[in-house]
Amino acid sequence: MSDITLFSPLQLGPLTLPNRILMAPLTRCRASAGGVPNDLNATYYVQRASAGLIISEATQVSPRGIGYPSTPGIYTDEQVVGWRIVTKAVHAAGGRIFAQLWHVGRASHPSFQPNGDLPVAPSAITPHGTVMTLSGPQPFVTPRALETDEIAGVIEEYRLGATQAMAAGFDGVELHCANGYLPDQFLRDATNTRTDRYGGSIENRSRFALEALAALIDVWGSDRVGIRLSPSGAFNAMSDSNPEATFGHIVKELNRRNLAYLHITEAIARDLAHGAHPVPTTYFRPLFDGTLVVNGGFTFEKAQAYLARGEADAIAFGTAFIANPDLPERFRLGASLNVPDVPTFYGGGSKGYVDYPAVGASA
Repeated sequence: MSDITLFSPLQLGPLTLPNRILMAPLTRCRASAGGVPNDLNATYYVQRASAGLIISEATQVSPRGIGYPSTPGIYTDEQVVGWRIVTKAVHAAGGRIFAQLWHVGRASHPSFQPNGDLPVAPSAITPHGTVMTLSGPQPFVTPRALETDEIAGVIEEYRLGATQAMAAGFDGVELHCANGYLPDQFLRDATNTRTDRYGGSIENRSRFALEALAALIDVWGSDRVGIRLSPSGAFNAMSDSNPEATFGHIVKELNRRNLAYLHITEAIARDLAHGAHPVPTTYFRPLFDGTLVVNGGFTFEKAQAYLARGEADAIAFGTAFIANPDLPERFRLGASLNVPDVPTFYGGGSKGYVDYPAVGASA
C-alpha cells in the first residue's frame, strides 16, 4: 500500500500540482453568443482554482464540432480572448487549467451545423436517442460519413484548437476521446464500419485518435497533453464488441508517448443502465506507466483507496466540484458536501453555477 493521499503533491509534466484532486471537464452551457467565454465563466473557474488541476469544460475545435447550446469554442479570435479572461483569472488565483478539446461528431444536429449540414462521423450510423437543441430535444439524425481525404482537415482543426489554447493562456490540453464523441466514434467498432485505413482493425480504428493526439503534441509537447477515454461508457449509444482489446491497444500506444496523463472514466450508473460492459481501471494500470487519472462518481474514501492501492495517481471529481467550489478544503476538513442543484447543471445564469457556498459560509 502507498502512503500517497489526495493531498500529496503531483508532478504533472512541468507542472507541480499541490494536490491530486482534479476538476473533471463539466459541460455547463453558459458561454456567450458565438461560443465565447465570459466573466461569469471566469468567476466559476476561479472559485475552483484550489483543484490540483482544472480540466475545462469540453470546448469545440470547429463549428462542425458543436453539439449543445451555449458551449464554448476555441476556433475564433473572439473565443480566444474570452478564454484568456478565464485563464488569467485562474492563474491569478494560483490555479492551473488545461483545455479539453472537443468535436462531437455524430452527436450533433443540423441546427448546429454550418448551412444546416448533416453532422459528420466515421460511418453513417444513426445513434438512438435525442440531442438537446435550441428548440428542445430532437431525434438524432443519420450522420454523413467522412471521406478519407477529409480526415486530414479534421485533424488540422484539432491542431488549430491546440494552437488557440496556447494563445488563450492554458497550461496544456486534453484530447476528448470519450463519451461517444468523434475520436471515440472512430475507436469503437459499433460506430466505425469503415473499410479504409481508419476502419476495420483495432490499429486502424485507433488511427484517428492518435493522429489528433499527435497534432496536439506537435503544438504543446507531449508533457502538456492528456487524453480522456471511457472504455465502459455507453453515453451517446456507444459500445464495442471487445473493449478490453480495443482500449488495451490504444492505452499501450499512449504509454509510448510520454503524455502528461491518461484520464479514464469508469462505468457509472447511467452506463450500466444502458448495458455497458464495465472494464475496471485495474485492467489498464499495468499497461500505462505514466500518470493515470480516474473519474466516475468517486467519494473521498473511494479516491483515497485507489491512490493507496496504486490504481490511480489522481482522481478527477465532477458533480462534487459543481456543488463544492472549495472541494479540496472540504475534504481536508472532513466537512459535509453541498447538495447539487441538478436542474441548473446545463444552461442558465449564476444560479447553480457560482452561488454554492464555501465551507463555513451560509447559502
